[in-house]
Amino acid sequence: MTFDNRPSSYPALSCVDGIAASTTDAVLLISRIMLGFIFVKSGYGKLFDIGAVAAGFPPRGIPAFMAYISVPVEFFGGLALILGVATRYVVIVMVGFLLVATFSSHRYWEFADAVQRRNQDTSFWKNISMLGGFGFLFVTGAGRWSIDTLLRKRG
Repeated sequence: MTFDNRPSSYPALSCVDGIAASTTDAVLLISRIMLGFIFVKSGYGKLFDIGAVAAGFPPRGIPAFMAYISVPVEFFGGLALILGVATRYVVIVMVGFLLVATFSSHRYWEFADAVQRRNQDTSFWKNISMLGGFGFLFVTGAGRWSIDTLLRKRG
């Protein structure tokens, strides 16, 4: 895996390039943990009552059976991100999950109440930002400190 370790375009802005190059694996690990944790935390409680989660799907335009797919994807996908397992494939699945969750559950423009609208607006744009993080993770991969790397070395 190669990273762009060339100096920044303007010499005065290149003072942190060495730091970035020397901390790549640690930063990727920390970032994977941070990105995956929100899915593990959110999905964990849902795993034990998927039926209740399913009941909330039809009002959002999603068939109830999808809860039996989305809840395990949320929890185990987050866990796979943290561990760095099949990272690029997991990212693709999580992008799909996040797009559906964002546009079905956080349609802030449908809320008249200012507080609810603001809460949904915040969640919507948080999810959009997380999609940006997934883009970076897809391009870089999990990094050296991951199960992906361990498996690659064995193969």
